[in-house]
Amino acid sequence: MPELPEVEALRIFLDGRLTGREIDRVLPLAVSVLKTYDPPLTALHGAAVTGVARHGKFLDIEAGPLHLITHLARAGWLRWQDAFPAAPPRPGKGPLALRTVLIGGDGFDLTEAGSTKRLSVHLVHDPAEVPGIARLGPDPLDDSFDRDALAALLARDNRRVKGALRDQSLIAGIGNAYSDEILHAAKMSPYKLTTSLTDDEITLLHTALRTTLRDAVVRSGGLAAGQLKAEKRSAMRVHGRTGEACPVCGDTIREVSFSDSSLQYCPTCQTGGRPLADRRLSRLLK
Repeated sequence: MPELPEVEALRIFLDGRLTGREIDRVLPLAVSVLKTYDPPLTALHGAAVTGVARHGKFLDIEAGPLHLITHLARAGWLRWQDAFPAAPPRPGKGPLALRTVLIGGDGFDLTEAGSTKRLSVHLVHDPAEVPGIARLGPDPLDDSFDRDALAALLARDNRRVKGALRDQSLIAGIGNAYSDEILHAAKMSPYKLTTSLTDDEITLLHTALRTTLRDAVVRSGGLAAGQLKAEKRSAMRVHGRTGEACPVCGDTIREVSFSDSSLQYCPTCQTGGRPLADRRLSRLLK
């Protein structure tokens, strides 16, 4: 799933290619992709793009008073096209979900792999009209997101720190992969309870969070959209690396599996050498 660093890189990529350009047409090609109907997508035809913004994991293409907002979900992606095939796309066939063509013939496709379709597109007058954006927490790369801001968020309730980092209503933009990376950098168990964190641990977590995300944004800067997935995978130290050696201590990276996701961690770096129970609905170690 694209997370904050990849979506920010896509924002920069699109901003340089869309701003000041006019939209020729926007074609929804999957039944499930478009979540709004008023205004219609035809309202974008002939409109000039005025900028591209990001809200957590949401991309926002601004065209005057309108906002074309996309959430790529787990299996969605954006593919830039310098030119499109002469034959029009066939709705409902393959991974193609939506096509945006600029005057001049270039543009981008939104695609989604797999049978579970969660990619979403909204056309609205105000980003806050999108439910997922309306409930977002603060952006962790904003200047106001300091150590004390993180401490206040973590103190709201007693929960496992892995889940807190992934909660979009608490902190916007962090998903499964970067929460693993942040916790590894902070040398913290994913199951440590938020209310048990000491002042020093909160400071360490805040530093790891900001550094991990900022470094990922820098690495992604200037890359074409098609290169971002590979860059993300190559930079992961523990996420997606079950069975490999930890790059910090050399211990074997372990995994805990759940019904629809998994997490990776280093026992030596994060849990005092203890493996976490790897069975669904188990009592989680602190």
